[in-house]
Amino acid sequence: MTTFNLPDLGEGLPDAEIVAWHVAEGDLVRIDDLLVSVETAKAVVEVPSPYTGVVEKLHASAGDIVATGAPLVDFSDVTASDAVPEPPAADAGEDAATVVGNVPTGGELLQETAIAGGSRRHKKGRIKATPSVRTKAKRLGLDLAEITATGKNGQITIADLDSHAAKGKVLARSARPKTIAGRSDQLRGPRRAMAQSMSKFRDEVALCTLFDDADINEWIVKRNITARILRAIVAGCVAEPGLNGFYHSDAMTRQTESRVDIAMAVDTEEGLIVPVIRNVEAMSIDDIRAAVKHLKQATRNRTIAPQDMVNYTFTLSNFGMMAGRYATPLMVPPTVGILGTGKLQHDVVAVMGGIEVHRRIPLSLSFDHRCVTGGEAARFLAAVIQDLEMPD
Repeated sequence: MTTFNLPDLGEGLPDAEIVAWHVAEGDLVRIDDLLVSVETAKAVVEVPSPYTGVVEKLHASAGDIVATGAPLVDFSDVTASDAVPEPPAADAGEDAATVVGNVPTGGELLQETAIAGGSRRHKKGRIKATPSVRTKAKRLGLDLAEITATGKNGQITIADLDSHAAKGKVLARSARPKTIAGRSDQLRGPRRAMAQSMSKFRDEVALCTLFDDADINEWIVKRNITARILRAIVAGCVAEPGLNGFYHSDAMTRQTESRVDIAMAVDTEEGLIVPVIRNVEAMSIDDIRAAVKHLKQATRNRTIAPQDMVNYTFTLSNFGMMAGRYATPLMVPPTVGILGTGKLQHDVVAVMGGIEVHRRIPLSLSFDHRCVTGGEAARFLAAVIQDLEMPD
């Protein structure tokens, strides 16, 4: 008997949730055959078989959370020459999605039998959907068998899910109860990762936050707000590099970076997901805007790759897109800085000879006071404000 344990997916996360099995007990599988789709806090990852052999036991069911390193599948009749040892965890510079061979992340079309108890060997009644679509359907409580597919070759798309969910909401309004029913749900996916990272933050970081406003009344182009904020963060990192990097508490060392890789928190129905825009310091404002658009779409469709959500040097929390003026945003160790941007305001400001109403962006800069001084944080924020207040 040979046991395959859930490998480290290269994301530094302690567990993953089973989305769907693509084998059944008794199946004969070969090396690189698709075993299971799992969801981490960051993406849906497809795990291939490291062995050729017969599946004797599946140690978890769809919906279960499995710890990294815990038993996943038992194999029998494994040929010694076919055994492939589990590789070491990938470091930040490698493809963080690689487990055994090349592991795609959510783009491959998966087919699942719509008949209860069916296995992948059945040819009729198959549902065609990518792992990202399957995951969103599960989060929304939708049965894929009830959804009309409009994609190529009968594939269910994200738009199909949204359309089906919208119809359900219309029907539900007429039967909405007068009271709100409570429920208890286990934290999963992004929400589970948030709980883990915030616990780590609570135990480690000495939090301090500065608040100020940037007057953008002189902007020539009134759009591209997120792109302008990202550019301003680069200006802050140039002025005070100490906020662009990491603090390693065990060794008490501060590591500054020349690259500016900004993690941008994106709110989704499944929770907060934080993809990364790389090398923002080398981008034009148009390049930044295009990168933001692509990243938001990929994140909300859950097609973002795991390697696009790690090894960032600074974080942006653009909570003002929804509501709120100021906050105390929390960074995740080992990073040392995060900028929160609030809802745009029309404020009365004093000018020579009287008062005027100007558009302003509220800013909240949180930093780790163990390694960043108040003066460094203030100079960083001043540079951000100076860049934001430029006309273009």
